[in-house]
Amino acid sequence: MGLNRTAKGIVLVPSLLLGGAFLATGAWVDGPAAANRGLALSLGAVLIGAGLLTQLLPEAVEEAVDEPAQEKDKPPRRRR
Repeated sequence: MGLNRTAKGIVLVPSLLLGGAFLATGAWVDGPAAANRGLALSLGAVLIGAGLLTQLLPEAVEEAVDEPAQEKDKPPRRRR
């Protein structure tokens, strides 16, 4: 089973949304949570990067099955 567009979209959308949320958190953090600003920014960048990277993966190419060539190899059917 190969990759397809639906699977790529299922990975892309949540990773972009979560990555954007982490980037926004890192950009607007105040108070005691400011120590985690670098972590939030790096997690956001990794998630967005991973989501976009999945779009670069090649899709599976289905091989065309040559039906007549396969039937040549089969013995002829007998009628009863």
